Amino acid sequence: MWGRHHDEVVGVIDVGSNTVRLLVARGRREVLSEREMLRLGAEVEQFGRISDAKLTQTALVVGRLARDARAAGVVALEILITSPGRQAENGDELVRRLAAAGDCHARVLSAVEEGELAFAGAVEAADPPARRSVAVVDVGGGSAQVVVGTRRDGPAWSQSIDIGSQRLTNRFFESDPPGEDAMRAAAEEVDRYLTGFDSPVPRVAYAVGGSARAVRQLAAAQLDGRALGDVVELVTSAPSSELVDRYGVDPDRARTIAAGAVILTALQERLATPLKVVRAGVREGAVIELGARRAAA
Repeated sequence: MWGRHHDEVVGVIDVGSNTVRLLVARGRREVLSEREMLRLGAEVEQFGRISDAKLTQTALVVGRLARDARAAGVVALEILITSPGRQAENGDELVRRLAAAGDCHARVLSAVEEGELAFAGAVEAADPPARRSVAVVDVGGGSAQVVVGTRRDGPAWSQSIDIGSQRLTNRFFESDPPGEDAMRAAAEEVDRYLTGFDSPVPRVAYAVGGSARAVRQLAAAQLDGRALGDVVELVTSAPSSELVDRYGVDPDRARTIAAGAVILTALQERLATPLKVVRAGVREGAVIELGARRAAA
């Protein structure tokens, strides 16, 4: 599915605001995929830092995933930390603890790097025409990235928005379901973060990440303005338990899906292009990059 550049088994552990995920792949073939929901971003939003207990828990999870990756035959493994590493006061400590736990290199991705990896993973999976202008939208738990470019030339424009589904949930959605007032306030908050957002209008737009996949489960079609409007209306009044039971939403995602829908709606409006959900993003892009580096060494 991914990576035309290598045929070695490589792995990436992606530490995000909501989840910690492992992807092991050989060329285009996925060998192993695992995840655990830890919600690091909730602590960062509430306290500005990650507690020692949560650092320990995360290190234990990363250590287990690293062992699983090696058992699957990886010849190279990296730990990539997204918004928790950028936003937490003790992000450096998180990097040190996870590098030791995984016994491999760990680094914090800049917002630009995160967006570019999501772009690489999405266009590799979707395979649009080489010169077609493409936007990739990645709504994470702590931030959102938008990158516009082409498959042939790569990214040409990018912007990071320092708000994601977990952070927005913590700020506005105390009730389940959130209700109209909270949804309106959340939308106004996202609009403030998007002041000055002026991306090129793409021919096609892809949405990646857990929020997009969860929202897609509630939509009857691709995520255009009408479909997203219907989703926003639904999640405003439907409790998360109904989203799980009736629509099959992952219970770990149900609580933050309203926030994800608000952010995706705002970004889709500004891109003026329907969003096609692609099941590939940062991790797949990172596997491509890691394999390419090894092939060039």
